[in-house]
Amino acid sequence: MFAVIKTGGKQYRVAKDDVIVVEKLEGEAGGKITFSDVLMTGDGKDVKLGSALAGLTVTGELIETKKGDKVTVFKKRRRNTYRRKAGHRQAESHIKITAIG
Repeated sequence: MFAVIKTGGKQYRVAKDDVIVVEKLEGEAGGKITFSDVLMTGDGKDVKLGSALAGLTVTGELIETKKGDKVTVFKKRRRNTYRRKAGHRQAESHIKITAIG
């Protein structure tokens, strides 16, 4: 069985025991996370959408919260001695899905 959940402005297709990387969520490592914004579920033959999902939740366990890979931003204008270099590391959470429904 799988579900499509929405978190952090993005949608993720998840199944039991999947590990997903999402934008930072509040909580301690080992804590329980509940996603109530379920958009779709299915089991291979049958798909449920919309009002058929009322009250359905997806639960997971927060494995860790850490910074992601570094992204380098570099700006340059030729022949003007203009150079700017900046870096950014986005905070992300790793979540293991434990149950659907």
